[in-house]
Formats: sequence, structure tokens, C-alpha cells
Amino acid sequence: MDIDKLFKVPKLPAGRKRQLPDAPTPEMLKRMRMDPPAIPGPSTPPSSLQNGDNPERAKPKSSGVTIEDVDEDTEDSADFAPGGDADYFAEEDDEGRFFGGGLTDEQKKIFNIFDGSGNEGAQDDLDELSITGIRRLLLRFDRAVKKNQDQRSKYPDDPSKFIDSEADLDSAIKALLPLAQAPKLAYPELVRSGTAATFIDLLSHENADIVIDVVEVVHELTDEDVVNEEGEEDDQSGKDGETEEALKLLVDELLKNAILELLVQNLTRLNESEESDREGVFHILGIFENCLGFSPELSTRLVSDTKILPWLLERISVKSHDENQGYAAEVLSILLQDNRENRLSLGSKGGVETLLKILSQYRKRDPADAVETEFMENVFDTLCSALVEPETKQLFLQEEGVDLMVIIMKEKKQPRSRAIKVLDHALSGPTGTPVCEMFVEALGLKTLFSSFMGKKQKATAVATPASEDMSHMLGILSSLFSNLPSESPARMRLLTKFVEGTYEKVDRLLEIREGAEARLKVAEQEIEQERNDLVADGVIVEEESTWYLRRLEGGLFVLQTVDYILSWLCMEDDGIREHITMILGRKNKTLKDIVAVLKLYRENVGDDETRVPDDQAPSQQEILQGLIAFLEGC
Repeated sequence: MDIDKLFKVPKLPAGRKRQLPDAPTPEMLKRMRMDPPAIPGPSTPPSSLQNGDNPERAKPKSSGVTIEDVDEDTEDSADFAPGGDADYFAEEDDEGRFFGGGLTDEQKKIFNIFDGSGNEGAQDDLDELSITGIRRLLLRFDRAVKKNQDQRSKYPDDPSKFIDSEADLDSAIKALLPLAQAPKLAYPELVRSGTAATFIDLLSHENADIVIDVVEVVHELTDEDVVNEEGEEDDQSGKDGETEEALKLLVDELLKNAILELLVQNLTRLNESEESDREGVFHILGIFENCLGFSPELSTRLVSDTKILPWLLERISVKSHDENQGYAAEVLSILLQDNRENRLSLGSKGGVETLLKILSQYRKRDPADAVETEFMENVFDTLCSALVEPETKQLFLQEEGVDLMVIIMKEKKQPRSRAIKVLDHALSGPTGTPVCEMFVEALGLKTLFSSFMGKKQKATAVATPASEDMSHMLGILSSLFSNLPSESPARMRLLTKFVEGTYEKVDRLLEIREGAEARLKVAEQEIEQERNDLVADGVIVEEESTWYLRRLEGGLFVLQTVDYILSWLCMEDDGIREHITMILGRKNKTLKDIVAVLKLYRENVGDDETRVPDDQAPSQQEILQGLIAFLEGC
């Protein structure tokens, strides 16, 4: 019995794969390398086979079951990918995971076509922001503008005739956004080529979408980050100020073409119920912020030459809160910084009344979210800036602003801190006397001292208010002592508050003084170390003014204010003076320590710019000199 025959596998029919004979010749091997294998499908006609192939192999005569050797790589992988995902077999990440793109090959090709339409040459120019590429971009933009203008003039009543040119113009404008990455090259070219002036012309375009595109580009080009980022490179390359000069050149060109007036006109044109228009308003406000940050003196021109102030007041009065409303309040606050003319304009246009009406909604509630919180803080800051002027303080009194702030303080909610800050600004200076009297009359002392003493959580523990709130409360007390007339009922009520409760409020002042001294000691040690380091390096010390500001922030300001109040108390009441002397003696200190602080205060106090020239009230320096003389005589 032949075992080999018994287990011999029968010959299978030939498959479709091309096979070599038992002994191939060199010519056949060469031909096989040059000619890749072809596997015709079931519908492949015989004529598509190679000349050297045997048709019998392509279509076996046997009608029985056959087994074919099929290469796994030739299977249609698209059938295996879920949903025919074109990116399903993309390279795996470092952790062995893979993710598809969710698009088939056909969908992917369609998106690529749309992405490339209209910007075939723009992307090539942006690959390297050279002067040549920038000029090509500007030339393409100029051609798009002229083509759109030409077609709009020829077919003003048929939008279908100029809609294509409008789409090209939209793409050409957006292609200029990356120019902010190369300000030193691009900005002078924008001015030289007249593109900056063209931007101004397009702000009057009939299509609001084109206007929105322009303000977006201008917002990006004038962003302060352009100077910050490029400025670091200038410092490293030794070319200080080139980026800032380029930005100044561009901003001056835009201002010369009346960009501020046109931007304000577009604020009333855009409808913020539409998402795109809402973004346009945001970009316009951003341009204002950028220009004011680069050149603060523009704030006077912006308010006097445009209707920006009425628009801002109307915009922040809207009851619904969004990002643009908060941005409008921020821009309004910026316009009033260090600008008396703008503050007076705010008062003449009913701005104080508008601000108080907005803040009245926070009498008994907190802001709903972070956006509303930022908006509320910007409105409070705007009011604080305006209250520097005596005229604004008078309007604040007439509109019952003192009563409103006292009510907000009494509720002890989130707006309380801002109300304390507003009162500090309103009561300060010689012109704050009427406001101080109204504050006492509105029962503000009770509310103030309740916050000043802190909420008692335990019999022996007292919570300390926030440092910023405490600074403003001390400022209010300082203004009350400076402005309330001697022997007046309001002043007597103030002194009574410090006497009651066994001088507990005086003790609180001394506790604050001790804490301020401890913080100041640490700050002075740091400053002394820096001074010694500079001397050791042979550097001439010229940082005294900077170090004085650091000492103020480190506790000197609080110490000066507390000692100013304590000196008034010593002068006004003998019992309080004896109590202060006793408490200071326990810490090995005397009234001379207060005198030393007041002398430093007197040396550095400045003239009050808000003081009326004909006012007979003594200046702050004169008051300090009188207090020092009294304490030295004790």
C-alpha cells in the first residue's frame, strides 16, 4: 500500500494569480519584473489580459468548488473602514490609538475644492511673509476692490451681476489677516500702497459683511499684542522700536482718513441681533481700545468729534447682559481716565444719572454670572473716574447717589465693595464737604462702622475685611475728618462713634496700624537689600521714587492714613488721646512715632488738582503741619 498516494493532496485548479513555470528563463524573469501582476475582476473581458497569460487560468473550466490564492493586500480596504472613512487607516498615535476623520474620499475632495477656491495664490504668498508676497497680496486685494466697484456701478440693481466679485473681495480682505505677523514689513507697505486708505473707503460699503471684514482686519492689525510679541524680537536683534514705529505709521494713516468717525457711524448701522453684526461691534470697540492704548490723547478727539458717548451710554443701559455691553462699559471707563473734558461731557449728557440707574439694580442682588460681574465693575469704575471732578460730585448729590451707595453697603452683597470705593472717591478732596455731610445725614456712619469692625464670628474672634475695602474705608474716615466743619452736628456724631463701646473703634485702628507696620518692615528689608546690591555693583541709586511707591503698596499708605485719623482723634478728644497713648505704650511706642509718619506724609503729599482757587479751606499740607505741631506739643 502506497502511503504517499493515500495522503497525497489532489491538484487544485489554477487560480488567477500569475505563476512561474518550474524552470523560468532569464528573459521571463526580466519580463515579470517589468510587468506588474494584474488580477482581472469577474467582469474583466478576455482582451484585457496580458499576451502571455493563459485564458484558461483566468476562467477555469471546472465547475466544481475551487480554492484561489488571493493576496490579502488586494482586498478593498474601503469596504472594511466604518462608513467608508477616508482617514480611518491613518497613522496611529504614540499610544496606539487611531481616529478617523468622518469623511469619505468623495466628501474630502469636495471640501478641499471649497477650501482652495478663491485663495489659490494667497496661500503661496503667505507661506513666507516676504515683501514680495505682501505686495502680491495687496495687489490682489486692490484688484478685487476695483472689480467690485466696477460691477456695482454697472449693475447697481442686479446683485447677481456683482455677487461673485463681492465673494472675491471678501476672500481678499480676509487674506490680509496674517499681515499682523510681520508688522515691520507689512505696515509701511499698507500705507505706501494706499491700502490703509482703501480700508477707510470700504467702511462705507453697501454690504455690511464687507464692513465687518474690514473692521476685523483693522482690529487684528492694531492689536497691542503685535507690539508686545514683535518687541521681544526687536530687543533680541538690537532693533528697538521698529515694530512700534510701524504701528504708529499705520494708526496715523488711519486717523488721518477719519477712521474714528466712520467706525462710530457703523455702530448705529449694525444690528446686534445678528451674530455677524454683533462680532462687528465687538471688533469696532476693540479698535477704539487699541487706538486709545497706543495714544491716550485720542480720547478727547473721540468724544468731541463723534457721537460715541451717547451710543455707549445707551448701549450699557440695555437690560440684557452680553459681552459687547461689558466691552462698551470698559471703553467708557477708558475714555474718562485722566480726562477732565470727557468727564464733564459725561455729566452734561446725563451720564451720572444713567450710571446710577444701572447700578440701582444691584441694591439687593448679586450679578448673575461672570459677564455681568465684569460689566458691573466697569460701571462702578466709570463712576469713580467721573467723581474726581467737583461738577460730577454735585450731580452725584442731586441724583441721590450717596443714598444709593449706602443702601448697597447695607445689603452686604458683592457690589458692597464697589460702593465703598465710590464713596471714597465722592467724599475726597476739599470739594467733597457737601457729600460728607450728606453721608452722615443718610446714616452712613452706622453702615460704615459695621463693615469697619468686621462681622463677629465668635466672642473673641473678629474677621478682617478685605485689604482693598479697608483702604477705602480708611479713606472715607480721613475725608470725614478733613471736610466736616468743626463743632458741626455731623462731626460730633463722628467723634461719638469712636468714644462708644469703650473705644473699640480706636482699638481697631491701632490693630490695623500694627499690621501695616509689620508689612512695611518686610517691604523695607527687601528694598534695603536691593539698594545694597546696586551699591556693591557700583550702580548709582536712582530708584527712590519707585521704592517709595513700593513702600506705599507694602503698608505705608495704610499706616499714613491710620495715623492721620489717630492724630485728629487726639486733637479732638482728650479721653481718646489718653487711650491711644496707653495702648501705644504697651508696644513701647509713643505719639512721636505717629509724628514721624505724618512728617513723611507731608513731604510727599501733592497739591490737590481739584481744589477751587478761591477756596479758603486749608490744604492737606497745612492740615498735616497743624496736626504735627499739636502732637509735638503733647
